[in-house]
Amino acid sequence: MTATDGRVWFVTGASRGLGRAIAEAALAAGHRVVAASRTKGTLGDEHPGRLVHIPLDVTSRDAVFDAVERAAAVFGGLDVVVNNAGVMLYGMVEEATEEQIRAHFDVNFFGAVWVAQAVLPHLKGGGRLLQVTSMGSGGGMASVGFYGAGKAALDALSEALAMEVERFGVHVTNLQMGGYATELFTSGTTTTTPDPAYRELRTELEEMWGDDAGPAPETAAPVVLRVAALADPPRRLVVGSASFDMVRELARMRAEEYTRWEDLSRQAPG
Repeated sequence: MTATDGRVWFVTGASRGLGRAIAEAALAAGHRVVAASRTKGTLGDEHPGRLVHIPLDVTSRDAVFDAVERAAAVFGGLDVVVNNAGVMLYGMVEEATEEQIRAHFDVNFFGAVWVAQAVLPHLKGGGRLLQVTSMGSGGGMASVGFYGAGKAALDALSEALAMEVERFGVHVTNLQMGGYATELFTSGTTTTTPDPAYRELRTELEEMWGDDAGPAPETAAPVVLRVAALADPPRRLVVGSASFDMVRELARMRAEEYTRWEDLSRQAPG
């Protein structure tokens, strides 16, 4: 894949944040883009003949399959799919309602599954499926546990999917994104009703995270384009320098804990 070969990209959640940044970068590189999102947003129309917007709510499996068929028909196929649509459920596990939890997973997990199922027939023979997960999908964090759980489920499923479809020439990569200023924590967030019992913990978390929203998503888009261009891309990639350091440190701490309790683990024969 080169910068001018005009591959066809299908990007979900393309109206804002990371999805929009990736769509714009792909267009700037000479590719064609089908941008899917619930609302069109402000993604420009300055690419006549190379950018098409399709309304899509990924929580509807039927709507996803219909949108993918329409997307494939626009430019005669699909080459790169960025499974990016996502939301945030912010709050402690005890606080979340059943409705909030199911709505969250309908977008972040099931919606991504519907997209993957729908696009696979169009990617066989050399296509790329880029699954947007999270650098935090390897473990849980207080107050964003449901977000991490959904991304962890997508991570695991996508690794299985990669094994299943590699024989058909489809490359699947989990993009374990770091923290970017994507509006996820603003317009993309549903918040639980706070339980006063967690007030102290909430304050500690707010102080730990601070006010920095992170770098602009446009800074991550070039990495995504490079992954899509690799002949043999990784199955998982942490996207973000600071996030890479954090993931590596968490992996080290987890390995130390396993080792500390190795004797107890080995008391069971399984």
